[in-house]
Order: sequence, then structure tokens, then C-alpha cells
Amino acid sequence: MKRIPKKAVKLFLQQNLKIIYRILSKEIGEVNILGIPKFKKLPRHIAIIPDGNRRWAQARNLEKHEGYDSGIVPGLELYDICVKLGIEELTFFGFTQDNTKRPKIQRKAFVDACIISVQELSKCDAELLIVGNTNSDMFPKELLPYTKKTKFGKGKIRINFLVNYGWYWDLTYAYNNSDKEKMVENIASSDISRIDLLIRWGGRRRLSGMLPIQTVYSDIYVVDEMWPDFKPEHMYNALEFYQNQDITLGG
Repeated sequence: MKRIPKKAVKLFLQQNLKIIYRILSKEIGEVNILGIPKFKKLPRHIAIIPDGNRRWAQARNLEKHEGYDSGIVPGLELYDICVKLGIEELTFFGFTQDNTKRPKIQRKAFVDACIISVQELSKCDAELLIVGNTNSDMFPKELLPYTKKTKFGKGKIRINFLVNYGWYWDLTYAYNNSDKEKMVENIASSDISRIDLLIRWGGRRRLSGMLPIQTVYSDIYVVDEMWPDFKPEHMYNALEFYQNQDITLGG
């Protein structure tokens, strides 16, 4: 039997990602409609750090860069869950300026995964915004049209995607471009609201520089499993954790 080239398989998967996802998630979707837990309170804004793609790949005897493709569908599934729950805003940590120091083959893999993810989300009912340093060669030109808030379909949820983002770039943008007394209102990520709940996959206990202003009072939940192993239960467990948090904002 003739072996199909790996590049051809990858191209097919990318071009038919949405169809494949709908087939794979059909049973999950039916369960979700009937089986999503009820929560007394929901965070208005959830941030996602989808970590562990490289470790997930290595655990399966794959090269590190091969893990990023497997992190695309979990993002789409999470979008569906958040819409059904009524979450108003969702922010994904795509990649940082520090991440671009990684080997070229890994860099291309996570950039491609971000491009595909955003393009797929643009086919959904969402209001999309990309935030990141567009003055760098590391910023993918394919995503430039999304750097202005754009509504797709019914715009059921606000989705922010951090691409080539850096906390230092974010904060110094305000220092260089605004009245010093209004720095917080003029940071580069000023269109992104305060984050109520931050969920990080992959077991690491750190923020990795994600939106330092918006995460000041965020509750943080860590999932030990790697991002490509996403399950709806991870999200529900995080929301159950949130039920017991005392939201005082320092007061």
C-alpha cells in the first residue's frame, strides 16, 4: 500500500479541521447540551494558558513541534462550552515574544497553530481581537486583519488572542504613547477587560507574563494535564473552584 506523504495529511487536516472537529465532538456536544453543570456564579472573563504541547508530544515519542497541531481542536471545543455557559469574554495566550526565541521549527509550528485557530474561530459567532506587537517580523501577517475588533456571525462571545505578546511591550506602549497619569487606560492591551478566572494547563504554577494589569485580581486554577489532553471536565472543575472564591478585589 502506497504511503500518503505526511505533508499531504497535514494539509488535509488543516483544510478540513472544522468538519473533523464537528464529527469528533458530535457525541460530546449532545452530552454538553444536557449535561453541563449549573453554577451559581460565573466569571465574566476567563483567560486560558494552553501549556504543555511540547511535553505532550515528547511523551508520545514525537518531536516537540509536533504537539502544537493537537492544541487547535481543544480551543474550538472550549469556545463551544463557553458559549453554552454564557461566558462573556475569553482570552487565549497564543505565543509571547519570549517564545519566539525557540528553534525555528517550533516557532513555525506554534505560529501556524495560532493562525489556524484564529481563522477557525472567525467562522464562529464571536467578536475577535488579536493583541500583540505588530511591528515585529515575528507577527504573522495573516492575522493583521484581526488586530481591530471584528464581529463574526452573531458575536456571541468576545475572544481575545495574544499573538507575539510581551508584558514589557504592553506596559511601555502606554509610557511612550500617553499621558503618564493615564498609563493604565492606555496600555497596548487596554481593549481587554479585567480577568476573573485564569486557567492554566500543563501543571505549571506561573503567569508567564500574561496581561499583568488584567490579572492583578484573577483567581488562578491549574490543570495538571497537558493542553492537547483537554476535557470538558477540566473547565467544569475550574468553575467549581471559582464558586468558592471570595471576590473582593482587594476590598
